[in-house]
Order: sequence, then C-alpha cells, then structure tokens
Amino acid sequence: MDYLRFYQQRPVLITGGMGFIGSNLAHRLVALGAKVTLIDNLLPDTGWHPANIADLQGRVRLIIGDIGHPETARDAVMGQAVIFNLAGSISHIDSMRHPLMDLEANARAHLVLLEAVRQYNPQAVVIYAGTRQQYGTPQYLPVDEAHRNLPNDINGINKLAGEWYHRVYHRAYDIKTCSLRLTNTYGPRQLIRHPRQGFIGWFVRQAILGETITVFGDGQQRRDLVEITDVVDAFLRAGANPQAWGHVFNLGSEPATLLEIAELCVAIAGCGRVTLAPWPEERARIDIGDVYCSYQRARETLGWEPKTPLRPGLQRMIDFYQRHAEVYLTPAMEIGFGSGLGLRSSGRR
Repeated sequence: MDYLRFYQQRPVLITGGMGFIGSNLAHRLVALGAKVTLIDNLLPDTGWHPANIADLQGRVRLIIGDIGHPETARDAVMGQAVIFNLAGSISHIDSMRHPLMDLEANARAHLVLLEAVRQYNPQAVVIYAGTRQQYGTPQYLPVDEAHRNLPNDINGINKLAGEWYHRVYHRAYDIKTCSLRLTNTYGPRQLIRHPRQGFIGWFVRQAILGETITVFGDGQQRRDLVEITDVVDAFLRAGANPQAWGHVFNLGSEPATLLEIAELCVAIAGCGRVTLAPWPEERARIDIGDVYCSYQRARETLGWEPKTPLRPGLQRMIDFYQRHAEVYLTPAMEIGFGSGLGLRSSGRR
C-alpha cells in the first residue's frame, strides 16, 4: 500500500517514543524500513518502559531528553521528514493533583517543539496525539469533530491547548500538522502498574492476577476501545497523506459497557472476578458518562477504520501480559536499558 511504502528509508521522529503508543509505532516503522529516532524524557510513573523497545536494539536512535527544552527540541527535529508527537501525560487524576506539571507536559512543551519545527525544519509533517477527553461531557452521541470542546479536567484543557498550537502553526506558518483525537487505546506494552492512565490496563492486570475488578456505578457506562495496531495504522495513514494537514480526526469503534469489558477480561484470562462499587468522589467529579466517537471523517479522508474486534484484541493483550507480567509490573527505573540501544542523553531532563 502506498502509505506504507512512503516510510521506507524515511527519517521519522517519535516523541514519547518509549511509551505505549510510541513504542508500538516504532516497531511498525522499523519493520517498514524507516529511519526511526525516539525521544523520551522518562517522566517517572508514566507509560515508558525499557521493555517496550528492548527488541529494537541497534535499529533505532534513542534520545533521552525533554522536548520542552529548546536545544533538545531543535536537535531532535532537524532532518526529520515526519514527527509523530506523542509526548505528554495522559492521567486525568494526576492532572488534577499536579496541574502545573500537566501544563508543562501537555501544553508548553509542544509549543517549544512546534517552534523548533518552524525555525529549523518547516517542511516536516507533524502528527499530534489528541484526545476525545477534550470534548468533555457529550451533548450527543456519537461525538464527531464538530462537537464543542468543554473539558472536564485539567488534562483535557491542556491537551486541547496542545492541539490548538498545532492548528495555529498550520494556519499561521504553513506547518504540515494534523491531530488524531484518540479514544481508549489498548494492547501490548500498555502501562498496567497503576490505574491512573486509563481503566483498560488496570482491568487486564487485575484479571491476569486473579484479583477483583471494581467497576464504578452500575457498570453501564459505554466506551469505545481501539486496539493499538489500528491506532498505529491511523498515525501512519495521517503522516503519509497531505489531505490530513490542518485537520483533526476522531478515532473510534463500536462501544461496549465497562461491565461488559471487565467481564470479558475475566473470561479471557480464566481468573479474577468483577464487582460493582459506588463512585469515589475524585473520579465522579471528572467522569463524563457515556462517550464514543464517530470516525466517519477518518474513514472518508484517511481510509481508516478499526479492524480489530474487542474480544480478539483483548485476547492478544492478555496473552502478552500473561507472558510478560513480571517485567511490566516491575517499575521502569528498576530495569536497565541493556546495550546497543544507541542511547544518547541530551544532557537536559
């Protein structure tokens, strides 16, 4: 397919490259023959993990540094044809506890990156990882790109600001930007050590360990989940398609209730159990009820649609963690990088 051949021998930068989505994207790009550079600031207790890129030793260049530092951003973007901008924090709970940290990671750092692109590599294509969280509580379903943006938490506000920086740089400076508004992404290499970065990783962890999955409320809240291979495919299509520049696209799928998802995790894992419990106050205040997105625009412009049904997608994820749970339950800082990763520190963290 043309959009896949596009990446052969092409220099590509992935910010947040040691995280869940970034590392899966890196594996796919390496397989396509791209020249891949990863940058990650190794922010504690987030989704990065050395195991995510352990089998890419010698096949990627890795920079340990922060895109929020102008010199680091300049060095990272120079010479890149496509920049997949996945850096940031995705924890809604953490954003309410540490709002200034979230502001730095999800807003200011992206403005620094875009300014580096404008000054040093204005021909690069920049694909940003947005979020459906920026819509807030839905006024109608499915949520489309015309839905108003009224986030319920600090993370949604800062992610929205990050997206708007990308849109403004396209309009004002002709930078080739695009935003994919992601819904609940799941799959191998996802963080499962704690529940602050999405429910699905925590559900899977509890199921494979034979623990009780607690679903808040009546469990009938509906969510759409998109498997990681489908999300990676959307990024690849957007990065190779000039029709994407200047636009935003929802990703989405057919919704399922949280109770159905939890029960499916237990059934596939063959252990664990599910219980219902009242909402904790800090979660109830930022919950958005039912939410699932229309992906019609992505289908029409990018030729994208989700291909992985929920059960086989969860089966793949649970199989992965049943094999590798011990590694992924070990904090990232306790595991060495090993040799041959082409590790280079920017000197700024």
